[in-house]
Amino acid sequence: MTPRILFGDSFDPTRNLAVEEALLLSGAAGPFLYLWQNAHTVVIGSGQNAWKECRTELLESEGGTLVRRTTGGGAVYHDMGNLNFSFVMPKDLYSVERQSQVIGQAIAAFGVKTERSGRNDLVISDTQAKFSGNAFRIRQDAALHHGTILVNVDMEKLGRYLAPSQQKLRAKGVDSVRSRVENLTAHAPDLTIKDMMAALADAFRDQYGGEQVSIGEAVSEDTVSRLQSKYRSWDWTYGQTPRFDAQMETRFPWGGVELLLSLRRGTVDTATCYTDANDASLAGRVSEALQGSPYASGDLANRLAVSEQPEDRDIAAWLREQKF
Repeated sequence: MTPRILFGDSFDPTRNLAVEEALLLSGAAGPFLYLWQNAHTVVIGSGQNAWKECRTELLESEGGTLVRRTTGGGAVYHDMGNLNFSFVMPKDLYSVERQSQVIGQAIAAFGVKTERSGRNDLVISDTQAKFSGNAFRIRQDAALHHGTILVNVDMEKLGRYLAPSQQKLRAKGVDSVRSRVENLTAHAPDLTIKDMMAALADAFRDQYGGEQVSIGEAVSEDTVSRLQSKYRSWDWTYGQTPRFDAQMETRFPWGGVELLLSLRRGTVDTATCYTDANDASLAGRVSEALQGSPYASGDLANRLAVSEQPEDRDIAAWLREQKF
């Protein structure tokens, strides 16, 4: 086995996650170190509720991408100031401690001391601020340890997209643990992504040896393409969300409206409308119209916008303005 180092050839999160999973499926041929970047992306854990963790429609309206990974853990924001690492190791070589040493050694080259905090985080020793969240996946023959390295991430956007939804959600699933995070450039101002990639590759060679190869030399493009289709699909990203309930309410000149939506696989399973409007048929009409709609403001609005009733169209206009 020759340890191999790969550098991402795309900033598309669906391709990067597909390459990573393809490496894991052939992981017994490792070890591999895969270094990659996503542009303007929120990545949620395998067991998380997309709408509870991310302002999904705001992200997408501003050109971002939401993707779901196969590992657990919390939601993270990626931009071009973040570097992602993936250790894909045969089971007999897999060691989170040793792999974390590679990260620590690389960052120490720039005069910054780091340490592990619990099982999932790497922190800057001086401030105890988190710069790297880690997640894991174990298969019979190989294992994955991947994570982020915040070099110079846009913290305003990180907070903007990972802010809680305005809707009231009663949801099952794994919640993100919010920690104080910090860029490495706060301690090493001249550090660049290119520098960090080179240092990680050097530290990996010190631990394991190895050579740089292209993605095509390590995995089949057919496998990557097949997996990328999964990561691009609505069913994988949103449909895997555990059952949850959403509540929203507002008031119009003609009366108040409260919507209770029970959702399964990202689609409205049952809808209940409460209102004090004079129209006695409004609640039943709205409830029936919303049932079966995807949980997206535009889709919900479209169910009511075609109605001949002005109250229904008022509710449609309100729903269209919501950002889930």
